[in-house]
Amino acid sequence: MKLKKGFRLHNLGSEYIVVAEGDSAVDYSSILSLNESGAYIWKNIENTDFDADTITSLLLKEYEVDEKTASADAFSFVESLLEADLITE
Repeated sequence: MKLKKGFRLHNLGSEYIVVAEGDSAVDYSSILSLNESGAYIWKNIENTDFDADTITSLLLKEYEVDEKTASADAFSFVESLLEADLITE
């Protein structure tokens, strides 16, 4: 999987949002809000091939969390990206 081109992560104070750039930026339905962990993942998978295992590894490396929780969070994150149509396979 890869993140679709044309989307960029922006920091707004303590929040992060992913928005479409260019002509599609007018569509406010394509804004995704991320917490700090989500922004960390986005930054580390941007412009790379990834899967849920990649994200699980990132979470285990950065946070004090067990593998079961990291895996569940990774799958949830991928689901959110799929629902927002931000992934190409």
